[in-house]
Amino acid sequence: MKHSLYLKFILGYLLFGLLGFTAIASCSYQMMYDNFLKSKTEAMYDEANSIASSYSSIYQGKKQDLNAAYPQLLAVAQFLKTEIWVINRQGIIVVDSDRSSRSGTVIENFDPTDTGNRPYWEGDYYGLFPYDVVSVSAPITGNYNTYGYVLVHLPISQIQDEANKALNIVYLTALMIYVLSLVILLVFTTTVYFPLKKITEGANQYAAGNLTYQIDLKTHDEMGYLAATLNYMSGELNKMEEYQRTFIANVSHDFRSPLTSIKGYLEAIIDGTIPPEMYEKYLTRVIAETDRLNKLTQGMLTLNTLDSKGYLSRSNFDINRVVKDTAASFEGTCNAKNINFDLTFSDNIQMVYADLGKIQQVLYNLIDNAIKFSHPNSTIYIQAFIQYEKAFVSVKDKGIGIPKDSVKKIWERFYKTDLSRGKDKKGTGLGLSIVKEIIQAHGENIDVITTEGVGTEFIFSLPRSGSTSLH
Repeated sequence: MKHSLYLKFILGYLLFGLLGFTAIASCSYQMMYDNFLKSKTEAMYDEANSIASSYSSIYQGKKQDLNAAYPQLLAVAQFLKTEIWVINRQGIIVVDSDRSSRSGTVIENFDPTDTGNRPYWEGDYYGLFPYDVVSVSAPITGNYNTYGYVLVHLPISQIQDEANKALNIVYLTALMIYVLSLVILLVFTTTVYFPLKKITEGANQYAAGNLTYQIDLKTHDEMGYLAATLNYMSGELNKMEEYQRTFIANVSHDFRSPLTSIKGYLEAIIDGTIPPEMYEKYLTRVIAETDRLNKLTQGMLTLNTLDSKGYLSRSNFDINRVVKDTAASFEGTCNAKNINFDLTFSDNIQMVYADLGKIQQVLYNLIDNAIKFSHPNSTIYIQAFIQYEKAFVSVKDKGIGIPKDSVKKIWERFYKTDLSRGKDKKGTGLGLSIVKEIIQAHGENIDVITTEGVGTEFIFSLPRSGSTSLH
């Protein structure tokens, strides 16, 4: 169910109110009734003893009429809202505060011990009341004899009425607390339910492919943090999706160009457009285009390897030797453009701890770029030096430089500046991406300093080796 959590909370809240009211109605009433019954019977027993003391003087040699104590008896009866009897030992009602016809009535089977261990007696008192009463008795004694009893009767309905009145206050208090507890429901609705609805809607939008959807939730709690995390996640996924689209478009473009050339040359050879004496020239171009495709494929495979964890095979080696060997591999290309290398090392042997093959690839790509964008009859400066716990390598040319608006983009896969597109038509746009990912995989950094029309310098760092000998 769509709103099952909220409905469960509402049902739980209502069930809490119902069970709370039931508990109060059942437990509180009985507790209050027992409390009122105890307090009333104690007051009745005290007054019964007081009246019994007044009547006991009659049996102590004092001349006093039984009706002489009647005003006290009547006052007590009115104050306690009770009915008071004075009975003799034979169970005959002698005095009745109600002045009813009960005076002279004989209580059949009267037994003052019927209450047992209880200080009071509940019921219709031997059938003399048409309703239930609670009764207490006090003996009238004199000369060490018991001559009668004072009985005080209170209708149980009065105790029930007082208990109900007190319980009404409890009900009202409970109702007020229950109403005030609606604040909890309101807080839950505003801080949990509504934000959860927004987050659920956002999740549904993301599942439907709408990664630009933003969850509008600005709270500074767990819900706000979750919404911000989902917004960040959707943004990153959207960037990844955009990158994939761009990647596929770039790959398609870079593959299409050489394939179109290869297809055009071969079709021209087959249909006779290109004469046999020109075959070698155009087949050479076809081979060059296939080399370009192979280079592009190798670059993509390299990036795929770099994306996986734990690909590095580190060892200790002399960075000076690697720089010399890599520069030497460009001898033919440099001779064609009359470009020279200026190699500078701060020490004869400079040991580093890195992946030899990957660092060779870094140097190859950087030197290759420097040659491509350098002017004929120029010099490329390569330096390797130690500073603190790092080794630094610099490759600097005096070429065309990089436009300011392109500096941040040169590390992107397949990116080519407008100048490079005109000068280097065989590039794949993957070289610097590979360079940066290799250096970052080593936990190091690479920086670029460039001025358009003046030249470019790439500087990267490597961890020093703990060894001082060549391995």
